[in-house]
Amino acid sequence: MVEFEVTGTTVTMHVRGAHQLLALRDQLNFDLSDISAIGRAGVDRRPPWVRAPGTFFPGVIAAGTFRGKGRKEFWDTRFDGRAIQIDLVGAEVTRLVVDVADPDTELRKLASAAAAA
Repeated sequence: MVEFEVTGTTVTMHVRGAHQLLALRDQLNFDLSDISAIGRAGVDRRPPWVRAPGTFFPGVIAAGTFRGKGRKEFWDTRFDGRAIQIDLVGAEVTRLVVDVADPDTELRKLASAAAAA
């Protein structure tokens, strides 16, 4: 699970608990202006094929960095319906698919921060 922190125009995504070990990352930063789309992620979504580095057990967990043709994505989800998807342009990664405690609250928070920036 992750938590988002918005400071000015910078968003810091903090990976919490044992997921730091599974995802091999503890945080990721991007600018609010890098967000091109945001919404809930479907439970049927799957990461790109190349895992580097990270953990993937189909239908159970995807945690870490995944690469596909022209894409670099960060995933931290247990496919239980609590994931949000953030598409980015100009950032270190092109997409985030991550579980959060309350998807609707996080989406509202990020959308309002992006609109205000």
